[in-house]
Amino acid sequence: MGKIGLFDLEKHFSFYGAYHSNPINILIHTIFVWPLLFTALVILYFTPALIECPFQCKIGLIPNIGFVFTLIYAGFYICLDRKAGTLAAFLCLVCWVFGSLLAKNLGFSLAWKVVLAAQIICWTGQFIGHGVFERRAPALLDNLLQAFVMAPFFVVLEVLQMGFGYEPYPGFHARVKDNIDAEIKIYKEKKKM
Repeated sequence: MGKIGLFDLEKHFSFYGAYHSNPINILIHTIFVWPLLFTALVILYFTPALIECPFQCKIGLIPNIGFVFTLIYAGFYICLDRKAGTLAAFLCLVCWVFGSLLAKNLGFSLAWKVVLAAQIICWTGQFIGHGVFERRAPALLDNLLQAFVMAPFFVVLEVLQMGFGYEPYPGFHARVKDNIDAEIKIYKEKKKM
């Protein structure tokens, strides 16, 4: 059975799924969400270290704001669902490690240009997916924090479900689909008014 409140995966997934029901928009989302997180971590590499660590100068892994965000995302995902959350947490950690190494090698003057270009391309893809295919504004316009935090995990769950039939618990996807259908119906009725 699902958890409640902040850790109610069914509620989060239903909210997010109501904005991502078109298969092409889901594909666009799957392609562009993790690069958005990765490039955000690249630029956050340049924030100051929160604590001094002996290894930070040698290999470039600095316990900074990017690391804190990585830990928050990873911990939240594990609390939502232990199995898929652990995979998503691992992917967050991989993004932080490789984002840090890339940022260290590029240096700030080149890194911010690469990040800017990647962010523009990825956000443009997201808005095209919503405007052209989904025909609904992105979730971030209704719940900014949830959209930014849940997007990477939503992609992981979508891929696990479509590729491997994964469910956090029995009946999860059937209940979420019913919730999504109900949310979309309410949205369409409001749109007619």
